Amino acid sequence: MSVVSQEVSTRTLKNYVNGKWVEAAGAELHPVINPATGETIAQVPFSSAAHLDDAVRAAREALPAWRGVSTIARARKLFELRHMLDARKDEFAHAVVSEMGKTLPDATAEVGRMIEMVEAATAIPTTMQGRILEDVARGVDAETIRQPVGVCAAIAPFNFPAMVPFWFLPFAIACGNTFVLKPSEQVPMTQSLVFESLDALDLPPGVVNLVNGGREVVEGILEHPEIDAISFVGSAPVAQIVYERAAKAGKRVQALGGAKNHMVICPDAVVEPTVNGLIGSGFGAAGQRCMAGSVIVTVGEGHDSVIPKLIEESKKLTVGNGLEDGIDVGPVISCDARDRINDWIQRAVDDGAELVLDGRSPEGGDEKGSYVGPTILDNVKPGDPIVGEEVFGPVLAVVKVETLEEAIEVVNSSRFGNGVSIFTESASAVRKFRHDVEVGMVGVNIGVAAPVAFFPFSGWKASFLGDLHAHGPDAVEFFTRKKTITSRYFSGGATSGSYFVER
Repeated sequence: MSVVSQEVSTRTLKNYVNGKWVEAAGAELHPVINPATGETIAQVPFSSAAHLDDAVRAAREALPAWRGVSTIARARKLFELRHMLDARKDEFAHAVVSEMGKTLPDATAEVGRMIEMVEAATAIPTTMQGRILEDVARGVDAETIRQPVGVCAAIAPFNFPAMVPFWFLPFAIACGNTFVLKPSEQVPMTQSLVFESLDALDLPPGVVNLVNGGREVVEGILEHPEIDAISFVGSAPVAQIVYERAAKAGKRVQALGGAKNHMVICPDAVVEPTVNGLIGSGFGAAGQRCMAGSVIVTVGEGHDSVIPKLIEESKKLTVGNGLEDGIDVGPVISCDARDRINDWIQRAVDDGAELVLDGRSPEGGDEKGSYVGPTILDNVKPGDPIVGEEVFGPVLAVVKVETLEEAIEVVNSSRFGNGVSIFTESASAVRKFRHDVEVGMVGVNIGVAAPVAFFPFSGWKASFLGDLHAHGPDAVEFFTRKKTITSRYFSGGATSGSYFVER
């Protein structure tokens, strides 16, 4: 742990462009803050549109040669990358903790998911296959093939510094595209380390590029005429802007926005695993996941059987620096985030909620850090603002209803539709629930219903803007264009009649 801390303590990050580490000449430097201690652990350059243009130009120039590499050879490069990333997984996890704040076990799991994405992308010789139909007419064959989209870019959020960029990068380059990544300016160190492994992979210069920065780089990505596709993960308002502007510019776009995920507790829920699921979902990563459960909807007796035990067990959670042993909940990303979350808690109390567990002044956190402890608000009304708006912190709001139909109504009234979970042993309740909820990812007795890499991250409503989701088979669809060829050869004895007539 100390080695990683010493390495990043005075580090000024660079961009990675055209196969080389380069300084963002003339760029302002901004501090990267360890949210557990308030200390500056690195300096990140806020690159300009000109720095971005260098990366995009390199990606465009690299495209023909990389597209010409066979799919098998591209897959083998990803096998090599998977091995390299696995060898440094502990280092990446420590970096995630240092700059984002989550606990080390949570960060280790995130890095594992990042590697899982590479594993899924190695299947590209199979998943990128097209289709063919012989004799659509006499002597005429039709086939559809997939080809790369071109230069692809991703704008990543702060909450998963390792995993989310790899929802896109390995699939994009496996399909023969070139790639430009803008990591969050709040957590840029992890991808700088990851790109060291990409550099060692010896890809053709320009295939992968990293540009650090803030709003100017984001604006540049949206406007750049040589960028063909954009992947975004962030807040709902920004996702809307990215989607509209990228689409208007004629770019392919997938924009993953905010969430307000519900967890429905039926009367027959098995108490202990249900409580564990609620705690892991609501308080893991300090609630800073787009798949975190933040509203508990109890059905009938489900409230009295589960909520008292949830309160009891949540009080046992320890708050502190995620690098320390035995810590359950680390800091939120910044002091500004801490203050915003605390304001939401007070607003809910003012609206009539019962504060049964108050995490606004948690024990164990460094006073210079940005800590909010586990917080539970009971007797929240379905129409209260805290039920509808994204808090993005370790705060659970409990809403009581009497029937499963009412619970589904609460879920469906949200403008978001990212994830939802139901805790029950009733197959009939599950069948009705999964059929009726207007949500893209459903968990059954699972607190965080995030899919593995071979399935799409399929948010609905305001949680996703676009047609094709992240990873899974949707990734290959997003990062390729279809080309359909209809062919006939007369030297093989085919007749010379009209194709249209013969059909």
